[in-house]
Amino acid sequence: MLGLGGLFSSDMAIDLGTANTLVFVKGKGIILSEPSVVAYHVKDGVKKVLAVGEDAKLMLGRTPGSIEAIRPMRDGVIADFDTAEEMIKHFIRKVHRRSTFSKPKIIVCVPHGATPVEKRAIRQSVLSAGARRAGLIAEPIAAAIGAGMPITDPTGSMVVDIGGGTTEVAVLSLGDIVYARSVRVGGDRMDEAIINYLRRQHNLLIGESTAERIKTSIGTARMPDDGRGQSMHIRGRDLLNGVPKETEITQAQVAEALAEPVQQICEAVMTALEATPPDLAADIVDRGVMLTGGGALLGQLDLALREQTGLAISVADESLNCVALGTGRALEYEKQLRHVIDYDS
Repeated sequence: MLGLGGLFSSDMAIDLGTANTLVFVKGKGIILSEPSVVAYHVKDGVKKVLAVGEDAKLMLGRTPGSIEAIRPMRDGVIADFDTAEEMIKHFIRKVHRRSTFSKPKIIVCVPHGATPVEKRAIRQSVLSAGARRAGLIAEPIAAAIGAGMPITDPTGSMVVDIGGGTTEVAVLSLGDIVYARSVRVGGDRMDEAIINYLRRQHNLLIGESTAERIKTSIGTARMPDDGRGQSMHIRGRDLLNGVPKETEITQAQVAEALAEPVQQICEAVMTALEATPPDLAADIVDRGVMLTGGGALLGQLDLALREQTGLAISVADESLNCVALGTGRALEYEKQLRHVIDYDS
């Protein structure tokens, strides 16, 4: 359990993601990773939190009228303010049980494209959830630090962080962002693409959790060589006669469904390369591009990007945890990374 040190140093780094929230505690590493979902019980207009995280995610799309399961984060920023605050409070409490007398310092990562209003919303939520100080760090910087890229060197590094709601493409040098672009395409958009494809091509309606399961088990960014690939059985509702039915979906169909979001990610990378100063572009040719985030786990995405850009593309080791690890490292090496953490705005 917590030692004496744990009682006093409980500073945290939070990766508030659209799909998952990860909490990193100084000196301990990532100790919590749960879906960013909150379930409410609504009675006479009064909301009462029923479940947060894993338990709430199981309720998504399966709730009766009196229960609402919502995802407070949309496209990487807070969409539902009160719910987000409840969720942050819950996660902080879960991590920070013992030492109630000391308020933690918390660093949260925000998408590069977040507006001042969105940043203030995140900071307010964290402060009212019981933080002593709330710092913000740009997501691409956190992702690059987490992937172990030498961002403080005077050479260019390119990182593509594909999260649930947004894809952040950034070129970093000397510990800061030279160019960054945030496109609102990520894991959620991929799930939607699969749902729309099945509705159009097979008249089958499936839910978000089924779409996510298809994406994680047989999702691929390029056509399988044999034109078919693996297949899996899925169940949904037949739109023609309204009854549930089971059907088979192949990797080739998933690749076709995901063609558009994958294309948008490729285009964002190409746009970033065009906007990069020539000397840094030369460094990126040497070094290649690093993919981080949960979306980087999509099958053969690195190959699809390599075909488009001709650059060496690598996927970070713990791509799901990169942003949280990087935010945590910013907490531990705060003096060296002081300029990238923003404590007041």
